[in-house]
Amino acid sequence: DPAPRPGAGPVTRPAFRLFWPVVRRNRAFPAFGAPLLAVADATVVVASDGQRDHLSRNSLPALAYLMLAEAPVRSIVGAHRIIGNHVILDLGGGTYAVYAHLRRGSLRVRAGDRVRAGQGIGRVGNSGNTTEPHLHFHLMDGPDPDAARGVPFTWRGVGVPANGETFTVVEPEERGGQSTEEQAEEQAGRPTEQQAGQPVEGRAAGS
Repeated sequence: DPAPRPGAGPVTRPAFRLFWPVVRRNRAFPAFGAPLLAVADATVVVASDGQRDHLSRNSLPALAYLMLAEAPVRSIVGAHRIIGNHVILDLGGGTYAVYAHLRRGSLRVRAGDRVRAGQGIGRVGNSGNTTEPHLHFHLMDGPDPDAARGVPFTWRGVGVPANGETFTVVEPEERGGQSTEEQAEEQAGRPTEQQAGQPVEGRAAGS
């Protein structure tokens, strides 16, 4: 697992390059290896591992290779090759959560396991159709990513990116009745839209 060396400063995400370096190793990205937590109490329905973590595609030549060669092939094979190593949780009530692009060998759960909110399930990787290490997370109305539709949700108790920045949500008793959306507007510089749908309470890590 990547860990900062003693005395080392924070790791900065490498910028997109036009030509050089064409690719970068995954450890150059701060997200790679970050822990992922169950968003709620749930049952694991899919825990798929084994796909390699490829090098980054964050240069013009590498991005062209991804879009023109890799992506079409992955699309033909199926969604599992696009989302890479992944975990799908059954949250109950016909709602499922998918964690995609996980690091090979990092999964800590198996199909059939029961997990609690906040329990570690794996780590951020760079498997599947990706340009660099990151977590893809969404809710859906079925366990099959090829057939399911997305389900809207809201975050509680965590900051989410807005306008290219991040903000920290304080607990209700600490914010004097100020809504999460108002906090986001103040800290990120523009209003955020509250998505419809039933909020999913719990915790998640990754980006």
